[in-house]
Amino acid sequence: MDPKQNPASPMTGSGATERHLVRSLQARHMYMIAIGGAIGTGLFLASGATISQAGPGGAMLAYAIIGVMVYFLMTSLGEMATWLPVSGSFGTYAARYVDPAFGFALGWNYWLNWATCLATELVAAAILMKFWFPGTSAALWSAVFLVLIFGLNILSTRAYGESEYWFAGIKVSTVILFLVVGTLIIFGLIGGKSPGFSNWVVGDAPFVGGVGAIVAVFMIAGFSFQGTELVGIAAGESAEPEKNIPRAINTVFWRILMFYIGALAVVSFLIPYTNPNLLKNDVTDFAVSPFTLVLEEAGLVYAASLMNAVILTSVLSAANSGLYASARMLYAMAREGKAPALFMQLNRRSVPVNALLVTAAFGFLAFITSLVGEGTAYSWLVNVTGVIGLIAWLGIALSHYRFRKAFVAQGRDPKELPYRALWFPFGPIFSLVLCLVVIGGQGWGALTGDAIKWHDLAVAYIGVPVFALFFFGYKLSRKTKVVPLAQADLSRDH
Repeated sequence: MDPKQNPASPMTGSGATERHLVRSLQARHMYMIAIGGAIGTGLFLASGATISQAGPGGAMLAYAIIGVMVYFLMTSLGEMATWLPVSGSFGTYAARYVDPAFGFALGWNYWLNWATCLATELVAAAILMKFWFPGTSAALWSAVFLVLIFGLNILSTRAYGESEYWFAGIKVSTVILFLVVGTLIIFGLIGGKSPGFSNWVVGDAPFVGGVGAIVAVFMIAGFSFQGTELVGIAAGESAEPEKNIPRAINTVFWRILMFYIGALAVVSFLIPYTNPNLLKNDVTDFAVSPFTLVLEEAGLVYAASLMNAVILTSVLSAANSGLYASARMLYAMAREGKAPALFMQLNRRSVPVNALLVTAAFGFLAFITSLVGEGTAYSWLVNVTGVIGLIAWLGIALSHYRFRKAFVAQGRDPKELPYRALWFPFGPIFSLVLCLVVIGGQGWGALTGDAIKWHDLAVAYIGVPVFALFFFGYKLSRKTKVVPLAQADLSRDH
């Protein structure tokens, strides 16, 4: 087998030649895909709301716990992805090591998640452009960005990798600038007198709202970190996956620790948790981003414009990754017989063109729903996917636990693995339990108060029955069973 290629099924049709996904993503691409997936509007905007909700100490503790969970999840994914680097990633692993129905449900739900994400980012990008061009049409900007993102993905896998490398590079540079400027302000070197620890002792700081507030921040932190699993989706097109995937994954935890905890520390020292602006975390309200507020404090008069550009970059990065990830998942499911065979078709540049077209079309239709009926259908569609990322993480943890157990049950030595996750089985068990806690807590706000908010409760959990529909529909129709550990497919053929 050519090490530069990933085997795929032959294209259908007279005279068609067999084409493969090409391993064209280099180490630097994989690194930025891993770290770039963790940096987005969750850091630039939602981080302020977490400080307001749980106080500086509570927010940092919650993000640290979720960061540790993400580390274990990524090492779990890394162990499987270096053993079997495929574009279907955890959808394929779940089918092989847990239950074919579980893999089917994970794959389709993950596709739905990122396809809908594409639509939400198109809406957000159009609104952000109105900062510079207030009189222009939102639909026009959304169409322009859709064409741009589709063009980057259809051109080649390397084009996606390069664009994501630079998108992520802008985000990383902004965070580093923020940390440097914020530290200088904290020590009183710029922006006036140092605030010292005054904002850590105001009101109920550093911990506000007790354990309940920290658990509530788990939800926000969980959504903020979603996207780190993209490195697993990209594994099927990674050059030298046994080297590049572990390197990318091992950097995630420390970068998350530095960027998120560092940024939260800077904001906590400079802005009191009682500041009403911290409660605002709308993607379109970049003017009250904690980053904007801190940079303005340093006297940077163009801070709002800078943050608008950076947040726009984050939005386009998410859309870019969303189209890539969903198309690759659709391609992988087609290869496994869980989606129509036409999605296996690759163009001359080894890009799954039909999978890209269908995903882009779905994203465009979802965007159109935002213009109809005051966006009601669109809002529900977005909420359907709200917990899918967490369910995908749960699937990674469960698949890894059973993968390692099957490895031992079949008489294999874990030392054979190109990369081994740290502290097995603690890692996947810890991640599995915490994912269940975060998913279960989605509707906590709807259950508190004088009366149950049934609409909010339905919106919070609608993604769970959608996942169950895929799972039980496939399980009952195909009569699948949990894969016995002794019979799990541990081959490296894909």
